[in-house]
Parts: sequence; C-alpha cells; structure tokens
Amino acid sequence: MNCNCSDRGQNCIEMVPIFSNLTYDEMVEIAMITTETAIEKGESIYNSGDILESLYVIHKGSVKIIRYSDTGKEQVLRVVGPGQFIGELAIFSSEPASDTAIALEKTIMCRIDGRDIKDLMTRHPSIAFKILDEMSQRLKKAETLVEGISLHSVERRIAGKILEIDDGKGEIRLEMSKGDWASHLGMSQETLSRKLTSFQDQGLIRLKGQRGIIITDREGLERIE
Repeated sequence: MNCNCSDRGQNCIEMVPIFSNLTYDEMVEIAMITTETAIEKGESIYNSGDILESLYVIHKGSVKIIRYSDTGKEQVLRVVGPGQFIGELAIFSSEPASDTAIALEKTIMCRIDGRDIKDLMTRHPSIAFKILDEMSQRLKKAETLVEGISLHSVERRIAGKILEIDDGKGEIRLEMSKGDWASHLGMSQETLSRKLTSFQDQGLIRLKGQRGIIITDREGLERIE
C-alpha cells in the first residue's frame, strides 16, 4: 500500500481511525485515490469562504482551525494532528467554509477528493459512521468550550484545560503556542501568562520552558472555581 505518505511501513490510511475497520485491500483502494500535500508552517490549507472539495488526513505535523470575528479577533477552535482529518464540509455540505485551517508546523497530509470519499462512504458505511462520530465529538467539545467561556472564570478555564490535557503523568506539553492557547480559551495572552504565573506562585503548577506545565497540586487545581 502506498499513498505517498508512507513512513517506516505505516501510512496515513493505516493511521486514521475512520478507516480502521477496512481490510488491507480496501485500504489499498483508498490509498490509490489519495494525493500527498505538503504545507509549510503558517500556510493555510483553506480559508473562510472557500468551497471545500477535498478531505485532508493529517499524516505529520499539526493544523489549527480558527475563526475570525467581525473585528478580526482570532478564536482557535481546535488543533488537529496525525490520524485526524479536516475539510469534512467537502462531504456533507456545499456551503463555503466558515473557518480557516493553518499549519502550525510543516505538515504532510493525504488529500482525498470529496466525490471519491462520498463514493467510499456509500460502499463502506463504517467510514460514514466514524466520520459522524468524530464530528459529534467535535461539536461536544465546541459546546463545552462555549459553555466554559460563558460561565466559568478565567482561572477555572485554565485549570480545567490543564487537567483535561493531562494523561495522568502530571506533566503536559502544549500542542500550540501560548498565544493560540489563550485564544482557544477566550482570553488574551497577557491574561493567560499572568494566571499561569499566579498558579506557579501558589504551588499548583511548575512552568517548564515555553510549553511545558508540571502539575504539582492536582487537588488544588480541581478546587478552583
């Protein structure tokens, strides 16, 4: 199998959960209709207002999905990485994109034409169900984000996100810059930096470099309201 994104025997088709129930031959079929696309850091994959015609599967790198307000303020909706996909509007809607996708680093993707992925979904319903499941999870996260910005304090939003990202090891590394993370949480970078410093002064966390955070008092974070 070769989708031009292979790396040490594994390619983007094998990495993607939405294709995990397919046989090897079916994965080969998908690999034959994919095209490798390389995007440099800071470049956009698509912009708000574009008509999307392809589904993009991230093989290497990461992409932030953002939306701009009428005043030009940027809101980071989510960050996607290897094994995840963007451009799902190419499958379900003919409406222009309402968000913009920008590479956070050099990113390699497999591009699948929207018409081809629709045909695959017709022949392999499991793909459609998994795409819908992923989209429902994204909607749930978006609703939680909106709720947090509307109802929770700045401190609660930061503490909650630190605990959410942590995988139990007590140390996290941000997948985006602090500026983008602040935008995602609905605050300025200055506010985020000030609150993180305050958390460190209180003994709740220890900052490590530009993106590292070590949790030193989990219960303390959980108590923040």
